[in-house]
Amino acid sequence: MTSALRGAFLSYTGNPFKDVAENTYRYESDGLIVIADGKITYAGAYEANRVPAGVTLEHHRDGLIIPGFIDAHVHYPQMPMVGAYGKKLLEWLDKYVFVTEQRYRDKTFARQVAKVFLREQIKAGVTTPITYATVHPEAVDAYFEEAELLGLRTGTGKVLMNRNAPEGLRDTTQTGYDQSKALAEKWHHRGRFFYVVTPRFAPTSTPDQLEAAGALFKEIPGAYMQTHISENTDELKWVQELFPDNKNYLDVYDHFGLVGPRALFGHGVHLVEAEWQRLAEAGATIVHCPTSNLFLGSGLFNLERALVSANPVRTALGSDIGAGTSFSPLVTLNEAYKVAQLRNFPLSAHQAFYLATLGSARAIYQDQHIGSIEAGKDADLTVLDFLATPLLAERESYARSLDERLFILMTLGDDRAIKATYVAGRKVHTRD
Repeated sequence: MTSALRGAFLSYTGNPFKDVAENTYRYESDGLIVIADGKITYAGAYEANRVPAGVTLEHHRDGLIIPGFIDAHVHYPQMPMVGAYGKKLLEWLDKYVFVTEQRYRDKTFARQVAKVFLREQIKAGVTTPITYATVHPEAVDAYFEEAELLGLRTGTGKVLMNRNAPEGLRDTTQTGYDQSKALAEKWHHRGRFFYVVTPRFAPTSTPDQLEAAGALFKEIPGAYMQTHISENTDELKWVQELFPDNKNYLDVYDHFGLVGPRALFGHGVHLVEAEWQRLAEAGATIVHCPTSNLFLGSGLFNLERALVSANPVRTALGSDIGAGTSFSPLVTLNEAYKVAQLRNFPLSAHQAFYLATLGSARAIYQDQHIGSIEAGKDADLTVLDFLATPLLAERESYARSLDERLFILMTLGDDRAIKATYVAGRKVHTRD
């Protein structure tokens, strides 16, 4: 199947955290993107003779086409309790998360939530979510079955959790290993899927389960690993009590073979310098979740240390629903800007949009497929509308540059500013 889109498009070619922003992106004010079999075959200035014969051109006159957003840390099962009042992380987990997640042994319920969750993601312009399931294999199957209907590039995994959790959410080291292995055999590299080995966080797994998670990460070719790290100061103290022989929080995971390429660590708010250095050396990834960190009062992530240093760390962006409070990457960027401001690091619009697209794609080792608009890449695209609300339209009338227009969009925009979303060239969402 061949299709073609016309309109302004923006795609990053370099890293504006390292280089002058103007040298790191490609902007076509009147562009053409030709798509065949889910891949981009041409991306450049509009030329009528470039439009394949017989193809109806879809023209986004007032929009800006960008690569689809990436949400690298999100909990689909927590959608039913997003916005739940909680004082701090550990209390919030016990009161809301663990209660809600026990419902996911019911696959019908899990599919219902997964369907709505994915609808919200594409409505927000997200084309690659990496999400946690629950301890139940049914929750993994439900998610992938719904994602398969949309043709998404996405990953999830069964949560491994054999202690410090309600009985209905605990597995054993052996059942956790066996079920994860079976799920990976079923879903890993099926279509555009990838399996993610998922120990929830160190306190909810015994040492032997973390060892089994490390074995899974090694045994499944190309598998990902996701977990949480240094989100909350009480959590740090708990980890020290449970693992007194390890140098720091990251060292717990490192000891069990869980630190390396395709290892994704959510939060990292309270990392010490030795942990930053080890993450950089290992090629592991931190996922910044600003709305969640602010909602739970966890702290202010050090984006400058992550990306502007002698040894930067791969850094992606995450909504972290349900401690996060919005599916919209525009809202997430708005909060990331505020967090960075509070740490005296003003985040520019180009840095922000890079972080949400190519930067996150590079961070999660998917940039050979997604993250930019160029021939050979998957046609995962989002169309932004600068005039989506009366306030945006009014503010846009005073904008004088692309940088300013992007900054306005990320500080005043939300899912209403997503005009359309394309997954592998197929339109899966249209606002109108």
